[in-house]
Amino acid sequence: MLSGLSHPAGPSIASFFVTLLPVLARLVLRRFRWLFAGGDARDAEILALRHQVLVLQRQINRPKFNETDRTILALLASVMDQARRGRSLLIVRPATVLAWHRRLVARHWTQPPTARPGRPPVDTALRRLIVRLARENPTWGYRRVHGELHQLGHAVAASTVWKILRATGIDPRRDRTGPSWSEFIRSQAKAVIATDFACVDTALLRRFHVLFVIEVATRRVHLAGITTNPTGPWTTQAARNLLMRMPHDHGFQYLVRDGAGQFTRAFDAVFAGSGITALRIPPRAPQANAFAERWVRTLRHELLDRTIIWNEQQLRLLLDEYLEHYNTHRPHRSLHQRAPDDGDDIAAIGPCHPIRRDTTCGGLINEYRHAA
Repeated sequence: MLSGLSHPAGPSIASFFVTLLPVLARLVLRRFRWLFAGGDARDAEILALRHQVLVLQRQINRPKFNETDRTILALLASVMDQARRGRSLLIVRPATVLAWHRRLVARHWTQPPTARPGRPPVDTALRRLIVRLARENPTWGYRRVHGELHQLGHAVAASTVWKILRATGIDPRRDRTGPSWSEFIRSQAKAVIATDFACVDTALLRRFHVLFVIEVATRRVHLAGITTNPTGPWTTQAARNLLMRMPHDHGFQYLVRDGAGQFTRAFDAVFAGSGITALRIPPRAPQANAFAERWVRTLRHELLDRTIIWNEQQLRLLLDEYLEHYNTHRPHRSLHQRAPDDGDDIAAIGPCHPIRRDTTCGGLINEYRHAA
């Protein structure tokens, strides 16, 4: 009767036992041979095993056991007397084995967990939406966020919104924070420019100071001058020359600079004559002039660290070519992978269209364009 029944796992179980049978047979034969062996052979094997344990103890301070190892050692220790248990289990202490045994018994008699009644948890996607609305709108309180969720069709209590915001570390009240520096700079980006010096050491250890100005909104960089002695009068004259090359309707209102001695009151007065107010950053706070500092790092990484400068003429030629590449071709993540002066839409061309490579800055930088 039972032979007529079919079970899908039958063949796999049978094949498993067929594969396991030779292993079990060898293990049993090996154990029987050990039982019939002489006392000297048994003692020698026990001493060898104990010495192996001592060697492992010298190399491993704390061995790692899985649940199977703990179960086997706990069951074997339960049938030993206390005197032999301390001599046989050298890897762990007897108290540890007894703790494993108590845990094994407790796990065996533990009842399966039952579902607790109560309010169901809030969905993870809804939690993320609540935190997103609060972070993207700093002036919203938890009541305003709750109203926006109601408009989106989410049925959630206002107290739940309050708890989620507090658990995330966001103050649920209105007007909890003002705009951050990044938000303020982003809102005023079109009216802000930043300036700083980039230092370049030549092969003969002569240092040149490169004065530049970067437009925060477009990331366009202007070279104001190169000198070995950046004094206050030189910096002021470089500012005049730069403003003469810029259009009168530039629309800039603020200039971010550090507190170096080269930026004198005369320097600020030159920009004030064009309607630009100079803003001095706090001392030892280069992150307040992050856009200029980041451009210096880009200049070093892409150009200066890959070549040796010999004189001012070579440096000026390389900087002119690099600024042409930076402003007209190099993609920027903040500009959605566009160049500062790239205002036209990029036409979609097939992948099989031929590509032309052009080099600039003495072959250090490659530019790729579609072949005509």
